[in-house]
Amino acid sequence: MSLVQGAQHGIAFTSLGLDPVLLQMGPFALRWYSMAYLAGIVLGWLYLIRLSQDEDSPLGRSDADELITWATVGIIAGGRLAYVLFYEPAAYLANPLSIFTLWRGGMSFHGGAFGVGLAIFLYCRSRKLSWIRVLDYVAMCAPIGLMLGRIANFINGELWGRPTTLPWGIIFPDAGPLPRHPSQLYEAALEGPLLFLVLWALYRFSSAKQRPGVLTGSFVLGYGVLRFLVEFIREPDQQLIAFAQATGLHMGQWLCVPMIVGGGVLIARGFNRPELRPRQLAP
Repeated sequence: MSLVQGAQHGIAFTSLGLDPVLLQMGPFALRWYSMAYLAGIVLGWLYLIRLSQDEDSPLGRSDADELITWATVGIIAGGRLAYVLFYEPAAYLANPLSIFTLWRGGMSFHGGAFGVGLAIFLYCRSRKLSWIRVLDYVAMCAPIGLMLGRIANFINGELWGRPTTLPWGIIFPDAGPLPRHPSQLYEAALEGPLLFLVLWALYRFSSAKQRPGVLTGSFVLGYGVLRFLVEFIREPDQQLIAFAQATGLHMGQWLCVPMIVGGGVLIARGFNRPELRPRQLAP
C-alpha cells in the first residue's frame, strides 16, 4: 500500500481498493450503504429474537418478527425526513423527487431513532405491550446497525474527519490532499462494540432490565455523548460549515444535546422506580 505522492503522512483512500458499489449488474448497482442498512436490520432482528426468548422478555417471537417491519419503516422514514429537514432542506426543496433516492445516502440517525421510537409506540399500543420495556430491548440491538452504517460511510468516502498527522490518517478522494481522521471508523467502534458491550453488561449484571427505561436511557445517553465528542475531530457537512462556524458546534452535536438530557432523565426515572418483580416482567 503506497502513500499518495506529495503527502508526508496518510494512506490514500483509493489505494485501499474500496468501492461504494458492491455489485454492478447493468443499470443495477448494489451499494455498501444499502447493504449496511439491510444487514443491520437483519442482525438486529436476530438478536431481538434471542432476547425475546428470555423468561422475563416483554415480547414474544411473533412480536419480534412483526416489530422488525414497523422498525424498518420508522428507520427509513424518520432518518430520511430528518436529514432533509436539518441537513439539506434547500437542495431537496429544489428537487423534491431526490428525497426518494435513498441509495445515494443521506440519513440522520437522530431522525431514525425518533422514527423507530414512534413505530414501536404504535405497535405496542396496538398489541397492548409495554412500550418502554420493548424499547429497552430494541435499544440493545441498535449498536449493530450503527457500526455497519459507519463502516459504510467510510467505504463511501463521506463524513470524514479533520486533517491529522497521525500515521493512520486517510486521504479521501473528495476531501483534498491532506490525510484526515477516519472519524467514521472511530464512531463505528464507539457506537458499535463499545456501546453494545455497555448495554449487554447492564442487562446481564445489573437490575437495568427490571427498571423500565434504564436500558433505553443508557443507549440514548451513551450515543449522544460519544457522537458529541467525535464531532470535535470530524469536519462538518459541507453545506453546514457556516452553521457550525456561527454556532460553535456541528448540527450533529446540537441534535445530540436533547439525547443526552433525555437519556439522563430516562435513567434517573428508571432508578427512582421500584424494581419490577418477576410477575410484573411478564408481557
